[in-house]
Amino acid sequence: MIKSRPLHPDFLRLLNLKDQRVTELFCDLRQYVLDLYPDSNELLYHTHAFTAVFSISEKLSDAFCILPIYTNHLNLGFNKGTLLKDPNKLLTGTGNLIRHIDVNNPSDYRNPKVKALIKEAIKFAINDMDVPTKSIGMTISKIKKT
Repeated sequence: MIKSRPLHPDFLRLLNLKDQRVTELFCDLRQYVLDLYPDSNELLYHTHAFTAVFSISEKLSDAFCILPIYTNHLNLGFNKGTLLKDPNKLLTGTGNLIRHIDVNNPSDYRNPKVKALIKEAIKFAINDMDVPTKSIGMTISKIKKT
């Protein structure tokens, strides 16, 4: 396992307000994603949920997965989920593009089927990227300071 990059202070401040179980799941899932693609850029947002977005560039449009944290749960989301090969029918949702997997415990994502789906999403994002990125392995906070 690759040593994780630290959580951004803006994000950590908000994460500390969440239930410990949700926080622990998020940290483990975040590390799992970073282990699968260490060069990903992590874009951090606070809108209706606070969200870590993993992208092959510094742009949201090049994201391969998202981890939105809600009040008492989190999801493993895919911005272009409807365009991914999902032979195991893991993805749920009704939007035009976005699909997700509900996360309640590590076995919901630490398995070969989800690993293959994340790798599929990475491959799709790389092939779909318009302009090569200059940013590699960065954490970029879009969270407004309060």
